Amino acid sequence: MTKKILLTTLMLGILSPLLSAQSGEAVYKKACQTCHAAGVAGAPKKGDSAAWKTRLAKGMPALVKSIKAGKNAMPPGGMCTDCSDADYKAAIKYMSSSKK
Repeated sequence: MTKKILLTTLMLGILSPLLSAQSGEAVYKKACQTCHAAGVAGAPKKGDSAAWKTRLAKGMPALVKSIKAGKNAMPPGGMCTDCSDADYKAAIKYMSSSKK
């Protein structure tokens, strides 16, 4: 019984980030806005469909990979130390959407 409780607790700890993805807006505001609002060092600005078009053409897996590895002035993981792949995807979708 104790082993089952321990295993369940461990699995919940591992899976909880996957179950509670952050919203794209939340990730943007805490980790991406500093560079992507002003286009610092060539970062594509939020809502700039022309700048995002070529990046999105590479596919979401490639974009997430480049965030995790770092690209140009962006450090590995961007500025998000607790983001999952789902969080990165949500942020990309949020930033690449048209301004309203």
